[in-house]
Amino acid sequence: MTVTAIIGYTLAGLLAAGIIFIGARFLVAPRVAAAGYGVSPDLDQPYVGAYLSVKGVRDIATGLFVIILMIAGETHLVGWVMLAATIIPLADATIVFRNGGPKSIVWGVHGVTATVMLITSVLLLVS
Repeated sequence: MTVTAIIGYTLAGLLAAGIIFIGARFLVAPRVAAAGYGVSPDLDQPYVGAYLSVKGVRDIATGLFVIILMIAGETHLVGWVMLAATIIPLADATIVFRNGGPKSIVWGVHGVTATVMLITSVLLLVS
């Protein structure tokens, strides 16, 4: 495995672990997770907790998809999946921005995540 692939795999693994952690936090501590996302819903409203749980489960599954591909040794496929998944933090940034969330979270959380995902994708696709 090339140095580029090792760096790409390391970043992909960190991103996968991070999104699994975030997903678990949406299940265990939804208020904290929602604040970290940049939009704090009123959890006293009916069904809001259900939406946050759905997000948590989907985040966990997304991280597991990447880990499964990494274990299978599918370097280029991990790169393509990471590239496609970059739409998630870009959409999250847009959602937070359009709903009046903090710009520090728009750029510092979602923007940085999208950037790291793009870099990771390139590293894996050129390997």
